[in-house]
Amino acid sequence: MELKNAILELLRRAATDLPPDVEKALKEAHDREGEGTPARAVFKTILKNVELARKQSTPICQDTGSLIFYIDFPVGDTEEKYRKAIEEAAVEATKKQYLRPNAVNPITGKNSGTNVGINHPYIHFHQWDKDEVRVRLLLKGGGSENVGTQYKLPDSSLGAGRDLKGIRKVIIDAVLKAQGKGCSPGTLGVGIGGDRVTSYILSKEQFFRKIGERHPEKEIAELEKVLYADLNKLCIGPMGFGGKTTVLDVFIDYQHRHPATFFVAISYNCWAFRRKALTIKNGEVSYDD
Repeated sequence: MELKNAILELLRRAATDLPPDVEKALKEAHDREGEGTPARAVFKTILKNVELARKQSTPICQDTGSLIFYIDFPVGDTEEKYRKAIEEAAVEATKKQYLRPNAVNPITGKNSGTNVGINHPYIHFHQWDKDEVRVRLLLKGGGSENVGTQYKLPDSSLGAGRDLKGIRKVIIDAVLKAQGKGCSPGTLGVGIGGDRVTSYILSKEQFFRKIGERHPEKEIAELEKVLYADLNKLCIGPMGFGGKTTVLDVFIDYQHRHPATFFVAISYNCWAFRRKALTIKNGEVSYDD
């Protein structure tokens, strides 16, 4: 019961309380726009929404997203207790209206009404040597998920080869095609290498980095900074109304690939960048953004 309640609180926090680094980035984006412009008006509305959601403990967005969990637990522990607690917490969070029912059977079209279904919530388990548990949660909106994409390099239509220049080209192409559809300004998570599945997994895990947190390798960090500048020059702006901020940040990571493949997966997260984490150590629960 205690684990379920801890995860229920994690869900409430994620749905209703935007992380400080994301809110700060939105405020800075607001301040960059000129007085009386549509972009500044949109950012003002977004920030007011963030304030009210936190104050009233109500969802930041009506699309409370898909529930994606990353769980690190000690060796010898079992996955089943975490899955059970997560499912029970999801049901309770839906009853309390922290979450909208978002689990739909693709064959029948029926909504489970509880946010629990086949492989929903999505849970990634990982054993580690630490004597503590870490549960990370991402609430991923459907609109932003629809504009995520994956490229296979080389891409002759874009003149994109299997190098950093080619990667830069496909990322710019993805954001240009998305326009404002993913509820921009977005944040990009990019996974390079792996197979079709693991490149997407890597791209989404990037969303647990803080705004401004650069990759430890200089070459990748530089690409992140260059892309941030390039993408904001597109002037798509918040919700596609035009403006100086199209993306809040770009997070890139890579993994080894098969010699015959070169995938670049691009996950797009909307301005309602909802992530939270909890740690359980010595029976004590602590929360983090």
